[in-house]
Amino acid sequence: MSRLSYQNSGCMESIRKAGNRGKFYPASAGEIRRMIDYWNSLTGDRPKVVPQVAVCPHAGYVYSGYTANSAHRLIPEAKPGRVLVIGPSHHVYIEGMSLGVFDAYETPFGLVPGDVALTDWLREKFVFDFSAKAHYLEHSTETQFPFLAYYNPGIKIVELIYGNVSPAVLSQVISHAKSLPGTAVVISTDLSHYYDQRTANRLDKHCIEAVLQKDTAFLAQCEACGKPGLDAVIRVAQAEGWQPLLTDYRTSGDVTGEFDAVVGYMGAVFY
Repeated sequence: MSRLSYQNSGCMESIRKAGNRGKFYPASAGEIRRMIDYWNSLTGDRPKVVPQVAVCPHAGYVYSGYTANSAHRLIPEAKPGRVLVIGPSHHVYIEGMSLGVFDAYETPFGLVPGDVALTDWLREKFVFDFSAKAHYLEHSTETQFPFLAYYNPGIKIVELIYGNVSPAVLSQVISHAKSLPGTAVVISTDLSHYYDQRTANRLDKHCIEAVLQKDTAFLAQCEACGKPGLDAVIRVAQAEGWQPLLTDYRTSGDVTGEFDAVVGYMGAVFY
């Protein structure tokens, strides 16, 4: 069992501020609620599945919100008490993983408590550093929080941001987190970046097939900023016998009508 290495003390660290509020997503709860209502009005009935893990994109809501919502709206079926949100670090280099040690997470829907039980559960087994700057800047995880707060009143959150870490280690973290009853997991990733629409669709198909076939071999030709997390959850799905469900796929071009340099987005769950 490895001992946790923290830059700060081992205690919880106050409030995780919403540094991307009003940037990647609206600042007001009312506006987010209207967006979600609109997206749901465009979507059919919810599939009757109980998700163990959701895979969601993390671009601005105007681009990827529909796709993220397609997976987030299924999470309440699992009735989780807590959610571990895992995403890549975009702004600060991290050697390994940074685990949030926050009392609460700020969202437009109010403060969502941090989960001490899950934090301690993970800290007993894995080595983490804590980078406050990385957490306060990171949008891959923060964009998930408003969805979680909206769909899961009373939920608790733990945020994990990773840098240079192997999918094998992340898969162990996911498995250990899932062994604590009442835990759901969100894996945050966008797909290919800034190719034309046809090329993006071709590259993204490999990512989608990796999920649908539960086969990491497809990831060799998949481009995704959160590929280690995607790789990790596929490994866990194989081991646990979870089934995949693609909830949505599109690119930013499908939203903007500009197809020369697009970003790919996938929503999926394993159940």
